[in-house]
Amino acid sequence: MTLPALRQCYLEGRLRVRDVVAALLARQAEFEDHGIWIYRPEPDRVLARADELDRLGPETLPLYGIPFVVKDNIDVAGWPTTAAYPRALYTAEQDAYVVGRLLQAGAVLLGKTNLDQFATGLNGTRSPYGVCVNAFDRRYISGGSSSGSAVAVAANLASFALGTDTAGSGRVPAAFNNLVGVKPSGGLLSTRGVVPACRSLDCVSVFALTVEDGLAVTRLAAGYDADDPFARAGAVNLTLYAAPERFRFAVPAMERLQFFGNDEGSRLFAAAVERLRMLGGVDVAVDFEAFLQTAQLLYQGPWVSERAWAIASLLGTQDGDLLPVIRRIVETASGFSAADAFSAYYRLKALKRRIEPLWRDVDFLLTPTAPTIYRIEDVQADPIELNNALGYYTNFVNLLGLCALAVPAGFQGDGLPFGVTLIAPNGGDARLAAYGAQFQAAHGVPLGSTRESAPPHRFDPAPREYVDLFVCGAHMGGLALNHELLQRGARFVAECATSPCYRLYALEQFAPARPGLIRGEEGQAIQGELWRVPLKEFGGFVVAIPPPLAIGSVQLGDGGWTTGFVCEGHAAKQGRDISDLGSWRVYLQRQSASQPRT
Repeated sequence: MTLPALRQCYLEGRLRVRDVVAALLARQAEFEDHGIWIYRPEPDRVLARADELDRLGPETLPLYGIPFVVKDNIDVAGWPTTAAYPRALYTAEQDAYVVGRLLQAGAVLLGKTNLDQFATGLNGTRSPYGVCVNAFDRRYISGGSSSGSAVAVAANLASFALGTDTAGSGRVPAAFNNLVGVKPSGGLLSTRGVVPACRSLDCVSVFALTVEDGLAVTRLAAGYDADDPFARAGAVNLTLYAAPERFRFAVPAMERLQFFGNDEGSRLFAAAVERLRMLGGVDVAVDFEAFLQTAQLLYQGPWVSERAWAIASLLGTQDGDLLPVIRRIVETASGFSAADAFSAYYRLKALKRRIEPLWRDVDFLLTPTAPTIYRIEDVQADPIELNNALGYYTNFVNLLGLCALAVPAGFQGDGLPFGVTLIAPNGGDARLAAYGAQFQAAHGVPLGSTRESAPPHRFDPAPREYVDLFVCGAHMGGLALNHELLQRGARFVAECATSPCYRLYALEQFAPARPGLIRGEEGQAIQGELWRVPLKEFGGFVVAIPPPLAIGSVQLGDGGWTTGFVCEGHAAKQGRDISDLGSWRVYLQRQSASQPRT
């Protein structure tokens, strides 16, 4: 059911679109009691679309014959939209912008899926159309609000699905059903034709079996929509490229990690961190308090009032089908004033400023997607507090204008899935996909609820957005010339060393003194640091380097090569050989210790 696999079958003539669609329509009967659907068109209508595509052929359409479903707060022309509130039902006159783009690309829409009413909830139990159950264990929640979309993909009823994400609705169901969940940069996917939950925060999200599929669907659904006032005008790279061999990622400091008694979650998150280390990552524990304080703003001031306004505009004078738990949430909006709204907005701006420096030091933030998973009966008994716990790691993302990628990360001892989320600033979608795809491929977990493992990913070469630079002298962190890197936006990646075939010389003609690194037949491993320099700043940095120093290729201790500081060979005659010390820092310490004290 992955996009490349189906496309290959179509291109080779081994399958027709009608074959796939007919099989999936028949398979729906196996999941009638899972609470997946709100609306399914007549089978003949879907099969007619399949026949139309079979007559066209697969060569020119990137999503030719790919089956998908959409959450029932997203418009489809001629189909009803309910947002899980029957009294608000209307027949859409045109497709939502994203739906239209996917249909034009050749995809086949099979139906509209269940959700927490008005997309308010993270658990999947808040719908008059029935509780949507977990694809792995019917006793457990599916996650929400995009519950039916996630379960449909996990159950192999569709290759991908559209959901929405305001506070985690496109990520929590992904984690609970062993899927990839793409929460794109705000405005990247138009929300025109989407029933709003909290319009300033809403995103259309994508559920898929693999990171590659999720990014491909996002790329095809994206596009500047001039009729959406929240649309993003700037282009965003959405190519799946190979992740760098070395990277840095943030994790919440241990005292802020919360699993609400779920020891399995703690174990699996630790294993995910270790897997990223094995892939070349360096983890950095960060203070998570500002993120948690941001999350607390979600149900204060402007955003709960905005959610209440969105619902009120649909309710009219009748609210007989409004679930009690939804009414309880939106009624709190009456307690907020305009002053409260501005106060919360100012607080959010301050928290954003406090968090901003983090992104200069790491490639992404890694968190659990959800701290734990609950039984359906437990959530129904305590619908507010347990739902709030599910958003511990998701509620801050949209408020801070970040993008996120939820990725499967293994299974608990009871067979329920666990997931992690990679988070980056707005526009970092391709970066997250690069690391997420590498993580998924290395992990080897099955796809959805099937026993099939993820196929190999096809990576494009990494874009040259930066240069990894090995430094072993005055440009290292805390030393005399480190400011030259910092001023150009460079950031530290990792401590490392050369292969054992270099010699280091103290070039004392410089002030301050600087080392010269020369490769030879006999040598030592020289300690240094790897820094990531923005490509647009690299040229200006290089032209300022004085001879006999230069930039060349340096072999690291793991056998790989990188760009780094080197020195012309003739400088060895004028410098002092300090190779045995193995480090410029050690040399400086020795020099400092030998200075007379006054």
